[in-house]
Amino acid sequence: MMKKIYPSFEQAVSGVKDHSTIMVGGFGLVGIPENLIVALVDSKVKHLTVISNNCGVDDWGLGLLLKNKQIDKMIGSYVGENKEFERQVLEGELEVELTPQGTLAEQIRAGGAGIPAFYTPAGVGTPLAEGGEVRSFDGKEYLLQKGLQADFSLVRAAKGDRYGNLVYNKTARNFNPMIAAAGKVTIAEVEELVDPGELDPDHIHTPGIYVQGLIEGAQEKRIERLTVRQQA
Repeated sequence: MMKKIYPSFEQAVSGVKDHSTIMVGGFGLVGIPENLIVALVDSKVKHLTVISNNCGVDDWGLGLLLKNKQIDKMIGSYVGENKEFERQVLEGELEVELTPQGTLAEQIRAGGAGIPAFYTPAGVGTPLAEGGEVRSFDGKEYLLQKGLQADFSLVRAAKGDRYGNLVYNKTARNFNPMIAAAGKVTIAEVEELVDPGELDPDHIHTPGIYVQGLIEGAQEKRIERLTVRQQA
């Protein structure tokens, strides 16, 4: 089936309402659906629960939603150098659920696969396991973790066709395929929208069955931290 192609980023996120839970692809600033995030900022939607590896930087990515105080709860694995994130946590303005990165990835993958929970050795014997269910398998302890799903998943791909099939570019793939599968509604921001048949089936990373809508847009692709070599 042909997927919905949105004419604007504002329309693409118009279904996201107050108190929604959203997943957002990316790692740092790599592979984030930056135009969809900006559209969410402009929409003024608030009281969001956001599931993502991290929360962007102070002036870009999810950091824009954070700065605008549109996020009530953040579920992620990396705080980074976002000073506003730190301030809101210390001031009690933001609820944060930090989890090991591998556990977060598996929580999202499990949610997309319809698996309600799983056991992992990560976190056993740490404050993360306090109040949680720990079981022993073959003499080793494992912590129960729940799968994660979201009302909306926002992802970014290098290419997408009108059937919703997506191809990511190298490390920009990161969390995007898992997040695409774990949303009740998945919206893909693609750098290039192509006709059906133009993507090699063997190279497709996310099948169109997981995607409900697409929008094409140019990426600014900011660098989180620029490091240059000193000239000899």
